[in-house]
Amino acid sequence: MRTPGIMLKHLIGAVLMLAVPLQGAAGLAATLPAAKPAPAAPKGALVIIGGGLRGDNADVWQRIVALAGGPGARIAVLPSAAADPQRTGDRIAERLNAYGAAAFVVPLAVRLDGSDFRRVAEDAELAAAVRGAGGVFFSGGDQSRITQALVREDGSRSAVLEAVWDVYRNGGVVAGDSAGAAIMSSTMFYSPQSVFGTLRGGVNDGREIAPGLGFIGDDVFVDQHLLVRGRFARMIPAMLKKGYKFGLGIDENTAMVVDSRRNVEIVGHKGALLIDLSRATTDSASAGFNVSNAVISYLDRGDRYDLASHIFTPSEAKAGGRLRAEHAVLHQPVFSPDILGRNAVVELMESLIVNRRVEAIGIATSGPQSLLPELGFQFTFSKTRDSVGYASASSAAQSYSILNVRLDIRPLDIGQSLTTRKN
Repeated sequence: MRTPGIMLKHLIGAVLMLAVPLQGAAGLAATLPAAKPAPAAPKGALVIIGGGLRGDNADVWQRIVALAGGPGARIAVLPSAAADPQRTGDRIAERLNAYGAAAFVVPLAVRLDGSDFRRVAEDAELAAAVRGAGGVFFSGGDQSRITQALVREDGSRSAVLEAVWDVYRNGGVVAGDSAGAAIMSSTMFYSPQSVFGTLRGGVNDGREIAPGLGFIGDDVFVDQHLLVRGRFARMIPAMLKKGYKFGLGIDENTAMVVDSRRNVEIVGHKGALLIDLSRATTDSASAGFNVSNAVISYLDRGDRYDLASHIFTPSEAKAGGRLRAEHAVLHQPVFSPDILGRNAVVELMESLIVNRRVEAIGIATSGPQSLLPELGFQFTFSKTRDSVGYASASSAAQSYSILNVRLDIRPLDIGQSLTTRKN
């Protein structure tokens, strides 16, 4: 039988044995580095321009200058994408200055004669000049030249690119036209095929698509020249490839202004398409590209869309113009023989939203010169319970905003269809 003294002795020993690993764990925890806090959201704004920005588009130019700080604001012009960087940079700076800015050209471009772009990208004085600006403007051209000039070979940011990010983080504006818009998302088109070729052949990392600069974040894909060139159709394969749920495509001479709270406002000549793949599915057993239950919306000038809450607010011109299905008077079939044609997708959506029919069909082919048989694609647009349209109050120049139209795409063997019908 153990005495109380022996029992106490064993108890103290057990406690000491338990204390050793606890002290060791505490010591180990003390040596681990503290977790880094998540980076703060940028305080600045983005002006994402779909290409072809005209000199007389005051709405867009003035917005850039205002977001950079107003009259006299310093704006760094980066013509890195341009084929003729010096000429392009001077022209953009002159245009910004005409609208009240104090713009200057950053001589950083792959195609700038007599310049070592990698050395320039690390120049401390140039980086400081960019960092001291209220805004940055990326020109159009070839977006691959932008990333080549500003991103180091190991994938990290050069000194000048880090300075651009500082402008954005600290409340300045980052604007980009065409190629300058493509780099706004974390994935961009790099060396793409035609729109139809992208539907036929898909996209591959390092060839059709590559990393962008990611100013808008990792969750939204951006494309440009959208309506004029029918590029909405090439966005979908790229988004599916990289797992994007939402995509924004902006048309020419038009801008998406994205503020620090991720509210999007459409400014300029035309509008933008919003593509939602959050409930979309594909059939891997199908021989060609396909998607079901995608959702497509058209945001017109003056409209607003909250990327965080997905709430749409129509422009003042359309505030009281919500369309009622029961008021639709048209009933003819809605069809487009070339859905990839200039503005064809928006024109078809507008015809559908004011029609009693609930479905519209668009066809995409490689073009009238191709030989049959060929593979085409059928685009089916369907109104659902969530579909909504808004019309402007002015009947002289009526415009529409269209939300939540279902889109299904399937391959279509046109040659076989014609042969079957002939027989």
